[in-house]
Amino acid sequence: MTRIVYFLPILVFLGVGAYFAIGLTLEPSRLPSTLIDQPFPEMDLPPIEGFEEGLSRDNLKGQVSLVNIFGSWCVACLVEHPTLMTIAAREDVPLYGINWKDAPGAGAAWLKRHGNPYTRIGDDPDSRMAIDLGVTGAPETFVVDQQGRIRYKHVGPITDDVWQDLIAPIIERLRAS
Repeated sequence: MTRIVYFLPILVFLGVGAYFAIGLTLEPSRLPSTLIDQPFPEMDLPPIEGFEEGLSRDNLKGQVSLVNIFGSWCVACLVEHPTLMTIAAREDVPLYGINWKDAPGAGAAWLKRHGNPYTRIGDDPDSRMAIDLGVTGAPETFVVDQQGRIRYKHVGPITDDVWQDLIAPIIERLRAS
């Protein structure tokens, strides 16, 4: 029995070490989503202040599209904004926005100041849509296929490299299928 007492700390140390070693092999920026290959959740969001049209799930059907979660308070959203403006200028993929947890008028003022890349924008001040989507922070972007199913979730800002190396190829594959 005394032998076990001597080896117990070593076994605990090896177990904790194995746990952390496995954790180091995982990619921390990749967060799994249970919504992949599922229909985009039902939504009928009102427009943000100063805009006439909101956003519904029906807007996402018929072509591959992007849904971007943003907020005027989000520093990383400002980092990705030039890339979103470039994507919108190409007009080859609709880009829809969900203004998350913003005060009335804040999202519209932010877009007026920085430019509006979105085809339509829905307002989600109380996070109901964000909760349905499993949003953990802004920005987050969803790639939605022609049938309105979520095919990919990107957490963090979309940079030019992320667009070219990751998201644009996914969109092309979805269009081809």
